[in-house]
Order: sequence, then C-alpha cells, then structure tokens
Amino acid sequence: MSGPASGRPAPTEGRRTLAEVYRRFGDVEASGTSPLHARIALALSESDVALRAVESAPARKRHPAVILAALHDLALAGRAPTLAAAYALGDHDAAVSAAVDTLLGMTGAVVAGAVRRPVRAHEAGRHTVLHPAVAEAARRVGADAVGLVDVGCSAGLSLVVDRVGIDYGPGATVGDVSSPVQVAASVVGDRPVPALALPPVVARVGVDLDPVDVTDPEEARWLRACLHPDQPGPMALLDAEMALAASDPPVLLRGDVLEVLPDALARVPRDALPVVSTTWTLSHLPLERRLRFLHRLDEAAAGRTVAWVSVEGVGVAPAVPTMGDRHASGHSVIGVAVLEHARLRAEAVGRCWSQGRVLSWLAED
Repeated sequence: MSGPASGRPAPTEGRRTLAEVYRRFGDVEASGTSPLHARIALALSESDVALRAVESAPARKRHPAVILAALHDLALAGRAPTLAAAYALGDHDAAVSAAVDTLLGMTGAVVAGAVRRPVRAHEAGRHTVLHPAVAEAARRVGADAVGLVDVGCSAGLSLVVDRVGIDYGPGATVGDVSSPVQVAASVVGDRPVPALALPPVVARVGVDLDPVDVTDPEEARWLRACLHPDQPGPMALLDAEMALAASDPPVLLRGDVLEVLPDALARVPRDALPVVSTTWTLSHLPLERRLRFLHRLDEAAAGRTVAWVSVEGVGVAPAVPTMGDRHASGHSVIGVAVLEHARLRAEAVGRCWSQGRVLSWLAED
C-alpha cells in the first residue's frame, strides 16, 4: 500500500513510536505545567522531518524533555534569536514555528546539546522541608553547629537552606526575611511547623555523580534551560538560588555516594553535627544500595554522632517509619534519623506534597 493521502511516505515503526512519545508528552506530561512545551512537542510529533532530526540523536537522548532543553539552551545562549524572542514575548504560535525551524536548521547543535549533559531535575525550593527537619535534628542532638552534606542534588542549592526565608502562613516565617530567596509552603493538619532556628552552618558539601558548578556560566545556563520557558516564577527562584550559592560556593564531590560519603563527612569539623540530606534521591537507587547507604551512615557514626534528614516517597528511606501509609500514595515522608554509638533513632516528622509546597508536621515539641 502506498503512503498516506498527503503524499508523504508512511513513517517507519520507530518514527511512529517516537511520534507517540512526543504526542503523549504534549497531551499528558507537559500539558499541566507548560502549555508552551506541550504545543511544541505536539508540533514535533506531527512532523516527519522534525522526527527524523530527533532520530539523529542517540536513542536515550531523544526524549522530549531532552530535546526541548537543548532548544531552550540555544535560545538562552543567543544562538537561536528568533526562538529566544518568541519565548520572551510568550508568543506560542511564533515559538512553535521557531522551535521547529531551529531543530531543522541547527540539528547538529541541538543534538550536541542533548548529548553533552543530562536533563537536571528542578531542585530549587526544597528548603521548606529541609529547614524544619535539619533544625529538628540539631535540636535532638543539642548541636551548636552543623555541617550540611547534601546527596544527589547536583548543584547543591539545598545547601543554602540557612540563608533563605520561608513562609509557612500567617505569623509563621523562619529564616532570613531579607534574603533574595523567599519560598513558601501551605501547612495542613493540627500542628504548626516549629519555628526553630538553624545553628550556624560551618560546612557545605554536595555529593553527586555529576555535580553542577553554578559559578560556571554554561552549567548555570543549562540548569535554566531545563526549566520551561513559560514558567518565569521557577526561573526567577532558580536564578536567585544560584546567585546565593555562587556567593559562597559549596564543596562539590563527584562520585558514587557509597564511596564518597566518608570523605564528605570528614569535611565537617569534629565539633559540628554532620547532617546528611537526601531529597527524592534514594528512589533512584535499588533497595540493596539504599541499605548500603544506611550502613555507610552507621559506619560513620561509630566515631561521631551523625544525623540524616530524608524526604522520600513512602517506604523509600530505610528505617524511616511509614506510619501505615501506602507506597506510591502521592506524598513523601519527612524523616529525621540520629545515628550514635551503633544506635539508630529514626522518626517520621512530617509529610509533604508537591515537592514541599504543601506540608504536614507530625513531630511533637
């Protein structure tokens, strides 16, 4: 049988599958968060020539989120001015046309950008859950100072948690109200989030397989490119957090957390409490490696007290109680664990939804 009535050849099975991926991204994955990226993805799904351009990338780099980030990066770098102008104006029709034209006219540059770096998760704004949990860990130990060790957040933005302002509702503000970084969360339930101050932070260490140096303009630009161009709020928050982190850059250690963690903990002065944090990090590891992570913490606690703050899906963080919640229930559990002299005390101190935008505090005073 010949091709469709339009005269174009029928797409291959592989290209039809790719078209379905882009169509689903537009109809489902991006529709609620970025109408602009949803429209671009749908336009690409309907263009055989655009899909052929996408197919020139390695298979694992053809996902819409990767290609759209690479296009956004070219716009931010000034290499795709028509696309950049359409993004800036919020002109969806012009942006769709410019995105397709950029992909076709600069296929090599788009593919190179997609291959060069992984798409980064939006790690900005996690302070709403980290601040009260770190403060609670310090309170339980009676720590006068803490050293923050953040695992898995590539740019280390969570390490500035003590330098931001957080609004939990009327009369419930903690942190630095004059900070350029201000975040907010809605609190549900009977207990307010405790207004505990963080002790002085004397060390900031990030651990990641591929850390991002926010003082490098190209790496910082790629973090921006991984956000949707029609979301000015998250973009402004990311810019403020990166500027704050760059003003006092953390130590970033590259490598597997199971191998690098001892070195990271050793960088915290002996008179300070090391607080290791994992925020939606352990879910990327199989159970065996999560248990080994806990064993690493236990080994470190043989010589000093160590705290671990976890914000993970129900049942993901080993030893943190699930409170009877069902797995994959749509919320995360905030856990605080203290490891001291081969003894582990772990408690679920809260629940959160929407990456910390909604919070329920459970721990008693």
